[in-house]
Amino acid sequence: MRNDQSGDEREYAVVKRSVVVGGHKTSVSLEDAFWTSLKDIAIRRGMTLSTQIASIDTNRKTSNLSSAIRLYVLEHFRTRAASTMLIGERQMPSTRFVPPGPE
Repeated sequence: MRNDQSGDEREYAVVKRSVVVGGHKTSVSLEDAFWTSLKDIAIRRGMTLSTQIASIDTNRKTSNLSSAIRLYVLEHFRTRAASTMLIGERQMPSTRFVPPGPE
């Protein structure tokens, strides 16, 4: 990896971070975008990052914790996007085509 990376390249670089899960130290390798999003989700839910990671660890369906975290963050934002679309759709007038009736 080059030392003269731009900000965009650093955002996509995978960084290894040490975390404590269930009292045991382990490491996860995540891009900054996933790490920042994970911290934001934990803050919004009123929990510590360690508690959030422990919850993901307990409920994961994959053997790799880093992958489980990425999938968790992805699902969080997918759910938010879907609920935002549903809320927006309820507020918008119908766009269904209604053929004109006989005059």
